[in-house]
Amino acid sequence: MERGNFGTKIGVILATAGSAVGLGNIWRFPYMTGQDGGAAFIIVYLVCVLLLGIPGMIAEFIVGRHGAANAATAYARMGGKRSWAALGFVGALTSLIILGFYSVIAGWCLQYLFASIMGNLSGDAAYVNAYFTKFSSNPVEPLLWTLVFIVLTHLVVVRGVRKGIEKMSNILMPTLFILLLVIVVVSCCLPDAGKGISFLFKPDFSKVTKSVFLDGLGQAFFSLSLGTACLCTYASYFTRQTNLLKSSAQIVSIDTLVAILAGLMIFPAAFSVGVNPDSGPQLIFITLPNVFQQAFSPVLGYIIGILFYALLALAALTSTISMHEIGTSLFFEELHISRSKGAVIETLIAVVIGMLCSLSCGAVDITVFGKSFLNFCDFLTSNILLPLGSFFTCILVGWIAPRKIVKDEFTNWGTVSQGFYGIWLFFIRFISPVCIAVVFLHQMGVL
Repeated sequence: MERGNFGTKIGVILATAGSAVGLGNIWRFPYMTGQDGGAAFIIVYLVCVLLLGIPGMIAEFIVGRHGAANAATAYARMGGKRSWAALGFVGALTSLIILGFYSVIAGWCLQYLFASIMGNLSGDAAYVNAYFTKFSSNPVEPLLWTLVFIVLTHLVVVRGVRKGIEKMSNILMPTLFILLLVIVVVSCCLPDAGKGISFLFKPDFSKVTKSVFLDGLGQAFFSLSLGTACLCTYASYFTRQTNLLKSSAQIVSIDTLVAILAGLMIFPAAFSVGVNPDSGPQLIFITLPNVFQQAFSPVLGYIIGILFYALLALAALTSTISMHEIGTSLFFEELHISRSKGAVIETLIAVVIGMLCSLSCGAVDITVFGKSFLNFCDFLTSNILLPLGSFFTCILVGWIAPRKIVKDEFTNWGTVSQGFYGIWLFFIRFISPVCIAVVFLHQMGVL
């Protein structure tokens, strides 16, 4: 069965960076920064990216390119036993669950984009809060937007690697950057915007606590899509000439740049009107609509609101495309069916998960272990499946896989400098597993 592959180096970078860039950068990173002291958290985060992000990304790249197949087969080939395929299946399951509940939140972004265009978000804080509560608990509207988003994702993935994923990434990522930069420039020109910029770049190390370090470690882990089999799947389409170390550094740089630009977009505007955006998950649906109304003139606020929610929708789409591709490639290769049929299976299962998650937000009482179905899916993947998948990937690549294979992949069969190989191997064998274990214990409430 013939597999696709990326056609250009820029396609590799933009598509893989797109898989990492998402709501975690534009939504989670700013509110985590707000809660954990601003610049000090960013420095901790950057250190964690070096300790965990780049080594873990390269490890998954090695598994994927060596296997040149879906995640299950790639892990089996790297481990030399079919039993290691279980790690790939877990990664595909994890990404499928994430695709389901992530599409619900992405659907909210589409609704807010539509509401911004129609001018329905203008009102006081109580109105905006009531609007979100009413919308998210509606049994029909959020469900329709969820379905729209999953279908959009399907239409990209079903076209294949080059004509679908790579082509769309080459459009979406530059557009995302342009929208982000426009809002950053406007936000930084507001009165008292300097307070927000200072908060973002002037560190106060007295605020660095164990909790801040653990949050930075967790953000680095989840922002880069480690443990989802996404990086492994995309790397299966890499050519033998792709420099894994250089590519990972470029992707991490883009991912981090987007996160910091998101902070520059939000903090100056928030501080300009006296709001500290540490309001947690409700930041983008409750806090920011009020900030935009207070910080800008009615016309400019209207335009910024539209651009912001368009930006969120694009960022979400770059991530859901990669999540969908993991299951699509696994289904059509493992079941020996066409790619389009594999994509349909992935889409149908994601629709069922998305429907249950959407309805559990208030319309229907769907709970698991005392959590709404959406929150349970989030807890299961973020706190358990992602750390476990990434931890065992480090064990496989660092301790079990044949050393020659690992070294050949890292150095492109001796054509790339071997200077960083020993350092990376030390990290993937000792440092990264410890960091992942710490993240896991922290998410489980042990630390």
